[in-house]
Amino acid sequence: MPEPTKKEEMQNGQAEESVAPETNGAPPLPEISLEVSPPPAWRFVCYTEATVAEAKEPAETDGKLPEPTELPVPTVPTVLPVPTELPVLPVPTELPVLPVPTELPVPTELPVLPVPTELPVLPVPTELPVPTELPVQPVPTEPTVLPVPTVHEPVQVVVVPAEEPSHTHNSSGQTQPGGVEVKEQTAKHADAANTTAKSEESPRSLPPVDDDNAEATTLSPTPKAEDSNSIKKLSIELPNDSVPATKRKDSVWSLGEGQAPEELEKPIDTPPLSTLLIEKPESRTVQVGADITFVAKVEAKDLLRKPTIKWFKGKWMDLASKTGKHLQLKETFDRITKIHTFEMHIIKAKDNYAGNYRCEVTYKDKFDSCSFDLDIQETGQGTQNFDIRSAFKRSSEGQEDAGELDFSGLLKHREPKPDDTPEVDVWEILKNARPDEYEKIAFTYGITDLRGLLKRMKKIPKEEKKSEAFAKKLEPAYQVDKGSKIRLVVDLADPTVELKWYKNGQEIRPTPNQRKYIFEHKGTQRIMVINNCSVNDDAAYSVAAGDEKCTTELFVKELPVKIVKALEPVKTTVNERIELECEVTEEGAQVKWMKNGVEVPTGVRSRYRVKSEGTKHYLVIDDASREDSGTYSLMATGGTTEAHVQVDLKPLKIYQELQDMKVLLGQPIKLHCEIYPGNVPGRWYRNGQLIQPNDRMNIIHRNKTHKLEIATSSLHDAGDYTFVPEGYSQSLSAKIHIIDPPKVLLDSLNLQDNQVTIVAGNKLRLEIPISGEPAPRVVWMKGERVILDSGHRVRAETYGDQTSLTIEVTEREDTGNYKIVLQNEAGEDSAAIKIKVVDNPDAPEAPLVAQVGGDWCSMAWEAPKYDGGSPILGYFIERKKKQSSRWMRLNFDLIKETTFEPKKMIEGVPYEVRVFAVNAIGVSKPSEPSKAFTPLAVTSEPTMLVVDDVTDTTVTVKWRPPETIGAAGLDGYLVEYCLEGTDDWISSNTDVTEKTRYTITGLTPGSKILVRVKAINAAGASNSRTLQHSVLVKEVIEPPKIRVPRHLKQTYTRRVGEAVNLVVPFMGKPRPKVNWLKEGKPVEPSHVSIRNTECDSIIFIRKAERSHSGKYEMMVQVENHKDTAIIDIQIVDLPGPPQCVNIEDVWGENVALVWTPPKDNGNAPIIGYTIQKADKKTMEWYTCIEHYHRTCITITELVVGNEYFFRVFSENMCGLSETATPTKKSALIVKEGKQLKIPEYNDLDLKEAPKFTQPLINTFAIAGYNATLNCSVRANPKPKVIWMKNKITILDDPRYRMFSNQGVCTLEIRKPSPYDGGMYTCKAINDLGEAQVDCKLEVKGGFTFYELMQRGVPLHLIDKYMNETKIVEQEK
Repeated sequence: MPEPTKKEEMQNGQAEESVAPETNGAPPLPEISLEVSPPPAWRFVCYTEATVAEAKEPAETDGKLPEPTELPVPTVPTVLPVPTELPVLPVPTELPVLPVPTELPVPTELPVLPVPTELPVLPVPTELPVPTELPVQPVPTEPTVLPVPTVHEPVQVVVVPAEEPSHTHNSSGQTQPGGVEVKEQTAKHADAANTTAKSEESPRSLPPVDDDNAEATTLSPTPKAEDSNSIKKLSIELPNDSVPATKRKDSVWSLGEGQAPEELEKPIDTPPLSTLLIEKPESRTVQVGADITFVAKVEAKDLLRKPTIKWFKGKWMDLASKTGKHLQLKETFDRITKIHTFEMHIIKAKDNYAGNYRCEVTYKDKFDSCSFDLDIQETGQGTQNFDIRSAFKRSSEGQEDAGELDFSGLLKHREPKPDDTPEVDVWEILKNARPDEYEKIAFTYGITDLRGLLKRMKKIPKEEKKSEAFAKKLEPAYQVDKGSKIRLVVDLADPTVELKWYKNGQEIRPTPNQRKYIFEHKGTQRIMVINNCSVNDDAAYSVAAGDEKCTTELFVKELPVKIVKALEPVKTTVNERIELECEVTEEGAQVKWMKNGVEVPTGVRSRYRVKSEGTKHYLVIDDASREDSGTYSLMATGGTTEAHVQVDLKPLKIYQELQDMKVLLGQPIKLHCEIYPGNVPGRWYRNGQLIQPNDRMNIIHRNKTHKLEIATSSLHDAGDYTFVPEGYSQSLSAKIHIIDPPKVLLDSLNLQDNQVTIVAGNKLRLEIPISGEPAPRVVWMKGERVILDSGHRVRAETYGDQTSLTIEVTEREDTGNYKIVLQNEAGEDSAAIKIKVVDNPDAPEAPLVAQVGGDWCSMAWEAPKYDGGSPILGYFIERKKKQSSRWMRLNFDLIKETTFEPKKMIEGVPYEVRVFAVNAIGVSKPSEPSKAFTPLAVTSEPTMLVVDDVTDTTVTVKWRPPETIGAAGLDGYLVEYCLEGTDDWISSNTDVTEKTRYTITGLTPGSKILVRVKAINAAGASNSRTLQHSVLVKEVIEPPKIRVPRHLKQTYTRRVGEAVNLVVPFMGKPRPKVNWLKEGKPVEPSHVSIRNTECDSIIFIRKAERSHSGKYEMMVQVENHKDTAIIDIQIVDLPGPPQCVNIEDVWGENVALVWTPPKDNGNAPIIGYTIQKADKKTMEWYTCIEHYHRTCITITELVVGNEYFFRVFSENMCGLSETATPTKKSALIVKEGKQLKIPEYNDLDLKEAPKFTQPLINTFAIAGYNATLNCSVRANPKPKVIWMKNKITILDDPRYRMFSNQGVCTLEIRKPSPYDGGMYTCKAINDLGEAQVDCKLEVKGGFTFYELMQRGVPLHLIDKYMNETKIVEQEK
């Protein structure tokens, strides 16, 4: 028989000890559910509950277990008619709990049996009040509970839907749909069982009741069988048979076929408890082709990362490599509950998917696993002829199901393939072979799936052989209460056979003086009675009759030990005896004594003694101490009792307390006290530390008196003294004060004349050791003023054995005599000390600057009035720019004099200087800064002085500014001349001139003069620049000459509306006359503006028109000398549209267009045409071709069914014509035989007034680097963009470049200067309106004065620019 399990597996996958049905904690009987699975979707479930009445004397029982109950299988979902209520039968209390089998063979098929319409009449013993007939009830539509009476408990039969199956593991690894499995046995075995039941007590029908055999039996209805051959014997198997136990068997058992005793002794490893899985996948049953999901959950609260999970089929097949359309693995994580969920989905299950599966979870060093079964139910079963060898071969096809067991051959009709080998019935060979020969047979006949073979073999009904020696064997298991007796009965077929009984394999021999085992003979029955059963009788028993043997298992159930008399609390004092007493229900019961939850040690050296007298148990403590206080408890199998034990100290009497004392340092100390009891020892403590006697300290104990004597006191002897009697919480205390006169230990500082010298500004901390006990009161005084400890800068502090005077920042006023006074109750002492503070010198007076040069100055100062008590060693000089805050030291070596000459200063920058005085102590504060002074220098001489013009009475000279101007700037120039041969220089201008060109007037014609020029600034006049040669005052004639610019030598082209600004330079003396002619006629001043200067002529047209085109002739004349030049100006405009656009021909998807050139070409040649097309439905124009040069074209690839219009733009160098010439007629692209009517659509007005989508942004530019201003505008038709600076339109200025692309307008300023700063405006104009945006441009950086002079900028503008630059810098 299979091993009974010791623990039941709970729903959460954890094992739990079983509990008897008694109210005192005994394990209850397990629930038994009976299910008949195919074909209907209903099942019968039987639930049993133990109801045992009390009895005065235990009844004798043979301990037999009822045989499996036969129930018919319903063909349709049917509810048995049951009585609504049956009385509970009173039974004796000492009935044994019957073991239930956990494993029985499972039949592959169950026959369809008729359902009885009424329950049979059950024979009931005469002494039990059991109804002889059950009333017939109508069949209810809802599930009905049927309580069925039994000897031990009422049985409830419930018909429940099969959609909610429970899951039970059987020994074959498959899952049954109910909590109990129904297995099939052969009819032959059923007949044998029926035959045996005639002579013995049968669980299916109760025999007549007699006095000798009044044991408990099970009541169950016996169905009427229609055919004896179709009767199937049903046995009940409990779940949780997958956890075997190898030790004591109790609480849970199984009924099934017998098993050899030697097989029961094989050790089986108990699987470890679950440590990771909180929900395990359970065994399930699914129909072929249906889907099923197995779920495993792992709690992740204590896990740092995701655990690893693996799914296996069988022992080795990893399902991770088998995922596909039939198998899917899924993982999810719930962040709220912190639970990992792992799912295995099997889609469209096949028959070969059935088997045992395993789920393994690992995390670091933790491991957990769970096995479960999958059973595949077929939609219909029948006996088929199949080839077992082909059915149990593995599939080797390279598909997603490859590697799985293929049992399809067992389910499908297949014609056996012709084979040369002779026909062999492998099933018969396997049935007659031993289990150890299965592998050899499978290898011989080519069966590779041994696992599937064994499963299939297990499902085949076994044909039991009829025993030749036994007419009835022992039951598989028996159970008896401890102290009761049990009868083991066998029925022999041959009474003459010798019978032997065995216990755990050892023969039981009867002894005359022992009444433990009694052997009885009743006809063919052989009975062994075991009296007074104990735990030792819990064993496997067997009986041998000749060569045959039958075995059974006896379970002895121990009744729990209850507590009759509880422990009582105890309160006592130390050194007393404590005895705890408790009484239980059973003599010699094993109990456990605990103290505060910990087991009490009861060894030889233990303070605790444990004894028992009958049912009483004692715990004795002879000499109690305070450590024995606590909660004591006694634990028995049926309950626990506890009590509190409190041990207190004995009361203490004090006759004389310890007295506080004051002792002079060095004097003896004597402490004593008197207490009762006198024999109590004690310990002395000083400040919490134990005092050990030594040469200086003596501890005396005489009767009630306790003394502590110290020969010579020291400061360390002061403190709190405590005497603690041993074993008591009370103590005696006293304080000892050691007093000592105060003293100032000034000699330890080694000060000369008790004087301390310190530099002012430093921190002074003067620490002076002192002594005295108690700590003396310290007073610091300077003169008559007391220095407090709460002072901010000067304070006195006292701590421990020293006092200190602290001056945070010493000053001159801190110099003086200081006094220290010490006082305590033992006396007084004082001392004096002198403190001298040395300081830095005072700051000198502000220095005076006497002279200033281009990069130097001369300064002087006075010595400081106070030298800080030390002679002045020298001075430091510093200077800084007036607008700066950074001082720079000019000398690193001390200057002993009071004058100094700083050099290397920047010209034109205001400076300030100051002085520091230095003595042996340090450096003084700086003096006040001197008055600001600016080093200045004259400029260099002007450069490039030349004669510019000479007339009969004037001479004009010009020059360039000096190369070096300096910080003083340039105020102007002074022009002087003298006659050749004299040194009398005459100033031509009384006031300086800012221009670099000057005309000397009032000269005598024909005279020769020399000219010189000086630059003037705030520092004075520079060196003069003189002409190298004298100048003759006489006018010179220079023939005129026109210098035509290169871009004007070709045709000058401009668009209509643009500005024309042409500058034509020329030469000639005296000033030439300039005339302009157009086509031989004078130029009209109202159309063209002409401005002439001494060196050039400017022709300006603000807004060009096409009438301004033509050849302009310029003539320059000086007396009889002439020079001419011709300038060709061409003003161009957009061309007009073509004159006429016609559709020449339409064929297929092509249209031929022809047009004539425009009448107006815009004063420029036509360079091409742009052809567009539009569908008549939308009238949206699309460009077909651009820059087309010919006047005819064929448009191809048109859409059939559309009607098109065409238009043509003409193009010249200015662009496309503003309008296009459309075709008057449309071209319809039709398909032959079909006509398409095109609807008319209104044109969409997309016109829009200008609107800036991106405004201008205020910009900072760097002088000399290109700057750009950007904005974007949206408008339709395309607007005209105008750029303005300070509200003046920018036209043809080479410094500006304007771009406009896709609505983005850009203005580029090339190398801007400060003059380019200002307010810029971008204006967009079209027919619907206008819009504008503004921004401010600031140009950082700029030109120096010299660069502006070189560019010829007037001096007043330069001055204005320089002033503005300074203001901006100051603001920043």
